[in-house]
Amino acid sequence: MGSEQEVVVRVVGDVAGGGGGQSPRRRWSFRGMGIVAGLGAVAVAVLLLSNAIGGLFNVSLFGTTKIDRSAPVVLKQLRNVSTYTAATGEFEATIDVEDDVNYVPSFIAGERTIFVGVGSVDATVDFSRLGTDAVTVGEDGSVTVVLPRPGLENAVIDPARSHVANRDRGLVNRVSGMLTDSPTGERGLYLKAARRLQAAARHSELQVRAERNTESMLRGLLGKLGFEKVSVVFSDGQIEPSTL
Repeated sequence: MGSEQEVVVRVVGDVAGGGGGQSPRRRWSFRGMGIVAGLGAVAVAVLLLSNAIGGLFNVSLFGTTKIDRSAPVVLKQLRNVSTYTAATGEFEATIDVEDDVNYVPSFIAGERTIFVGVGSVDATVDFSRLGTDAVTVGEDGSVTVVLPRPGLENAVIDPARSHVANRDRGLVNRVSGMLTDSPTGERGLYLKAARRLQAAARHSELQVRAERNTESMLRGLLGKLGFEKVSVVFSDGQIEPSTL
């Protein structure tokens, strides 16, 4: 029997016949990808480490600095106020507005918005309209005060408590809204809510409450001046303004 022989086969060159092993270009490509991946891993590790350090020592390596370049407040106007705020009413209005597109499904075009407006209306008495005979003192030590009936100021919407509760938009409205929406986009809803609040105040007991509060205030004030009997009369007619 013959002895076993060891056969060694050496393959030189690419199987496809193009050079030996991987080409230098392919080796550089894999090497470049490895470098980029390594740098990305290092960056992530640095961010994680900075967050960890910031959580432990309440500091941030990549903190931001807020710079306030706001202009100083400018005084536009000074006005003399001669009204007495006798009562304030707090109101809330829910505005449900829908813009429907005819013959088109709502998920394609159209919009429905539910807005909750919260605000207040003041009932005031204008003391600048008091006439020269607005205060009459009787021989018995009584005093009679004639005042105009309380009026209602414009409704004021509180933006901190008012908000859009729900807004459903169709696809077309969503796309156009990305280009047209602005911080003043709800201005129409604020105005509509203000009108609703103003109408509600006119139909409420706000003015009656203002009359009672004004009468109570004057009774206490004139009572401290020594008048034991104080009568307050609210007039619906035109009161001649005082020349004083």
